[in-house]
Amino acid sequence: MADPAGPPVEDLADLYENAPCGYVSLSPDGRVVKLNRRLADWLGWDAEDLVGKPIHDLLSFGGRIAFETHLAPLLRIQGFVNELALDLLQSDGLKLPVIANANEKRDSEGRHQFTRLTLFKAVDRRSYERGLIDARDRAQAAIEVEHETSMLREQFIAVLGHDLRNPLAALAAGVRMLSKREQLSERGEIVVKEMSASITRATALVTNLLDLARGRLGGGLGLKRDPGRPLAPIIEHVVSEMRAIAPDRQIMTDLDITQPVDCDPDRIGQLTSNLVGNALTHGAPGVPVEVEARTGEGVFMLTVTNGGVPIPPEARAHLFQPFFRGDMRPSQQGLGLGLFIVSEIAKAHGGAMEVLSDDQLTSFTFTMPLSS
Repeated sequence: MADPAGPPVEDLADLYENAPCGYVSLSPDGRVVKLNRRLADWLGWDAEDLVGKPIHDLLSFGGRIAFETHLAPLLRIQGFVNELALDLLQSDGLKLPVIANANEKRDSEGRHQFTRLTLFKAVDRRSYERGLIDARDRAQAAIEVEHETSMLREQFIAVLGHDLRNPLAALAAGVRMLSKREQLSERGEIVVKEMSASITRATALVTNLLDLARGRLGGGLGLKRDPGRPLAPIIEHVVSEMRAIAPDRQIMTDLDITQPVDCDPDRIGQLTSNLVGNALTHGAPGVPVEVEARTGEGVFMLTVTNGGVPIPPEARAHLFQPFFRGDMRPSQQGLGLGLFIVSEIAKAHGGAMEVLSDDQLTSFTFTMPLSS
């Protein structure tokens, strides 16, 4: 006789929470909307504590790069990504290697609603791969440690400076030609737009990583001092670019640079760009960002000021450390190298950075002598 109770019915809620894999859904701005208990247990957190956090907070440094330059662009273009290796960060700071599959959920009008990721543990596989790499590295280091260190430094800087930036520049030029000279379909315009955005993100990553390599491995940032080149137009140009990037924000300038400054003007422009970008990211939207620069009493001083929530004292001690990101907005994801590069540029010029922050304003001030 048949069982009067009928066949057992699968409990879908239990299947989601206790599946042999991790599930996480992200909002379009990259924040965790929902995740299952399995993934929360892997990471050592309560699921409720992770809802609302940016996905970048759960990724290692390498995982952030893979997410920004591979997973996110491919999702925009084709709607799915399969078998991408990532490292998640557990609550104790240890890495959890996973293999990720992802797709986008869109509404009937094509608007992006959620990004859904399925994550599988890859501890044994990745441990085996890393064990092989570690064994090879130890053998090479035992043969010629000093030579290996020197070659690693030079090759790393060369790859970032030439082998990555030049192809990216060529790709950017090609995308510009396509968008201006070719008749593209609506789908083609979307693909070109996403390609351009991905190239911009990758170029910024490469530039910051190149400066990190120079600062940590290559003996400091290189400078091309040119005291005869005026700084005011460079700073104004940087501000104009930032206004174009953030048209809804007000950026005010007050420049009084009456004396020549023995500096690398392009580096000062980079420092200004990083400080203004930081102010736009963390400052209150309704308060103008102010950029002041002046010369006097033997020094050049540049100050960028924004309103908003003050920087906690415990965070100020880490502001200029690499990969420190603080409390980022969901729309502003990065690797936390901007203020580190600012500090390295200041040191290379024999200058210093000062940070003041209270309930009213936060200001970053760069000061350097007029002559080296």
